[in-house]
Amino acid sequence: MLLSGQLGELWRQFATQSLTFEVMSLAIAAGAVVIAALLVWRWRHETIFLVDFECYRPPDRLKVNYALFDKGSREANVFNEEAMDFQNRILAKSALSEETFFPAGLHKSPPVANMALAREEAELVMFNAVANLLERTGLHPRQIDVLVVNCSLFNPTPSLSAMIINKFKMKTDIESYNLGGMGCSAGIISVGLARKLLQSLGRRGYALVVSTENITQNWYQGNERSMLIPNTIFRMGSAAALLSNKRSEGGRALYKLQNLVRVHLGANDEAYRCVYQHADDNGTIGVELNRDLVKVAAKAMEVNLTRLGPLVLPWGEKLSFAANWVARKVLKMHVAVYVPDFTKAFDHFCLHVGGRGVVEGLSKQLGLTQRQMEPSANTLYWYGNTSSSTVWYSFGYVESAQGVKKGELVWQIGFGSGFKCNSAVWKALKPIKRRHNAWVHLKGRESEAMNNLAEIVAINAAEKRVIQANGGAAINGKANGDAAPLAATAPDAASAKKTKSLPLRARS
Repeated sequence: MLLSGQLGELWRQFATQSLTFEVMSLAIAAGAVVIAALLVWRWRHETIFLVDFECYRPPDRLKVNYALFDKGSREANVFNEEAMDFQNRILAKSALSEETFFPAGLHKSPPVANMALAREEAELVMFNAVANLLERTGLHPRQIDVLVVNCSLFNPTPSLSAMIINKFKMKTDIESYNLGGMGCSAGIISVGLARKLLQSLGRRGYALVVSTENITQNWYQGNERSMLIPNTIFRMGSAAALLSNKRSEGGRALYKLQNLVRVHLGANDEAYRCVYQHADDNGTIGVELNRDLVKVAAKAMEVNLTRLGPLVLPWGEKLSFAANWVARKVLKMHVAVYVPDFTKAFDHFCLHVGGRGVVEGLSKQLGLTQRQMEPSANTLYWYGNTSSSTVWYSFGYVESAQGVKKGELVWQIGFGSGFKCNSAVWKALKPIKRRHNAWVHLKGRESEAMNNLAEIVAINAAEKRVIQANGGAAINGKANGDAAPLAATAPDAASAKKTKSLPLRARS
């Protein structure tokens, strides 16, 4: 038997060992927590590089001038005279040049819109954008780990992402996603998804993002005014972007993703229905843009900027905004809402090219200079609304015509059905000035877009004076008042003669 002294010694040894074990356990647990926290921090803060991007320029044979647009629309034999007149008047003031592009099916006489031609269009724009990007970066298709394709209105089976995988013979374990129905802001959504997928790979890799829209399958062949507008401003195009979280790509990458903010107002019925695909009274499917769109877009942008502002604005702007908020909300002072100056946060602006009104409205609201407005105005003029890829065409213009200095910030902002407003901020890792394939045609024609826009603004101002002088008559469906009917009538012939109008013209 153990003596009492031996028993006491044994207990002391046990207690010491037990305490040591507990200390070790606590140390291991604490270490595990620290490691987990570091892994989460790294996951959330891991650098996502924009290695390169490509915007597709269709061949000249697919250019559609105003006369060809009118000719094809009439030969379709589906539009009544009122619808034809409406489309031509909208086009004349759209700020689109006569050198935008329609798919091959809509160049036929009469135009043909079917599944086969829609596939042909999708393959043309996507395959060329991807092929050019891979060639320039020297990347083999089987090196792509993640593929995200977005196209709102054309979703065949197999999917567009499957078409790309088949064409370029990509590897079998590629993480592939095809986003449909997400509108014109889906390009930025795709970047966000690609970022998360890269971070969840468990290794470092490459993500390919392809943004496009299909015009062939979604050319509206009816007479509802609210559904005719897309016919006049949407055009073919596509962009491809290569992202990576590989540290080894830091040397040749052009940018890193600084911020990405998404806003979705879909819980609000008004926002949900302002851009809506459905059949008209005759069963013809189209996309309706209703009168709530401008108001909803303004609200979506307000929410987005409220979230983006604290991440990007300099301290002076943050303090001014905070002081204004305290004055209004706490002290109940009757002062105007302070609108932060985002030109102090960003160096280049790639606005969603939803149409002339969108470009003009955003530029005015943000207080942009003519130079800051140029990328989006030129995208609208030379390419029209190519949907989610417009922010990439504008990005390409910035690099081609203006240049980017190391450390400068480029802001992409897109709007889309649902209703969504999304922002992406890219920081330049080096000086960049290069001529993109999509902008090689400029060659001294950089001023055309802004001159055309100024001409339209002047004409609209003259017409507004005529409207006011005639007691509120309307032009192009817009009346002198906040509650103008969509089908408002044009002024009488005598009044119209006093106003200059943009002719429906064809450029040789």
